[in-house]
Amino acid sequence: MRRIGLVRDERFLAHQTGLHHVETPRRLSAISSMLETSGLGSTCRTLAPRFAAIDELCLVHTERHIEKILDTAGEKLRYLDPDTVTSEQSCVAAFLAAGGGIAAVDEVMSGSLDAVFALVRPPGHHAERGRQMGFCLFNNVAVAAEHARRRHGLQRILIVDWDVHHPNGTQHIFESTPEVLLFSAHRYPFFPGTGAVTETGCGEGQGYTVNVPLPARATDSDYAHIFSTILDPVAREYAPELVLVSAGFDSHRDDPIGGMLVSEDGFAFMTDTVMRIADACCGGKAVFVLEGGYDLGALRKSVQCVLVTMQSGLPDALSSRYCGAHASRPPLFDQIEDARLVAQPYWKCL
Repeated sequence: MRRIGLVRDERFLAHQTGLHHVETPRRLSAISSMLETSGLGSTCRTLAPRFAAIDELCLVHTERHIEKILDTAGEKLRYLDPDTVTSEQSCVAAFLAAGGGIAAVDEVMSGSLDAVFALVRPPGHHAERGRQMGFCLFNNVAVAAEHARRRHGLQRILIVDWDVHHPNGTQHIFESTPEVLLFSAHRYPFFPGTGAVTETGCGEGQGYTVNVPLPARATDSDYAHIFSTILDPVAREYAPELVLVSAGFDSHRDDPIGGMLVSEDGFAFMTDTVMRIADACCGGKAVFVLEGGYDLGALRKSVQCVLVTMQSGLPDALSSRYCGAHASRPPLFDQIEDARLVAQPYWKCL
């Protein structure tokens, strides 16, 4: 079994968003309940987050944006935009969420754990350099990646994003560098409006952004095909020194806003693919960071499947269902093939 850590802290619950907001503290409460009833809370080692330092956040965000988040401290409720809300302790939670990703990276780079799942909120992948967006205040996974580059000297970091929404913030932060390969499978057209197949990076980063846009109702088979035929070969050719995952669960079939048909099995298969890449390329070093997912039951079951797969791998029966001789042609094969052909000029394996 792999050695797995969990970043957890009660202070993430203090980020209040109002009665009718889907990004609620109950998301983490549901996961915590699952960890206790399943026993995963005791088989995984709990890690405390730390506060991200201002200079660490400045590597990803503008000083003006950081000051805007600091300015919300102590204020009962502020709408920074129609979707993104802060409360008295949201600033504390945001600094801890960014610092939680940093702590997770340090832990796996030290070798004391193989992989870590940072159970943080607010989420982060929509946050741009200079503004919050889509429930996100700081871009947690981008902060973690930049810390890995600066503190640990890494030159090849893979970020996999399977949230139903495209990670516009993460893409824009790293689209000009080959030191971060961003791979995203997401619904399109959909919020935030970015993530077309033709968005492949720019300058020296051309080809190091791989977008697989999908229509609504994509299934486990679609995602399994994407991860098996595009992500896996591209990632192995890239040979990352660390794998980061923006783990959103709003593509689950029960999610109220995602419109996709992914099940817990689908998330388990994606996790197994990521962990196999990490095992092959970087000694298993992987950090998962929680993003979206707004049906509490689906979130509970999906995170459990991800953690079990992180620890023990995928059952053979599930693996054979989605790849190899037993795998059927996925419903969205043509759209997936379009994404492969766009990426093909940049990657010999395709």
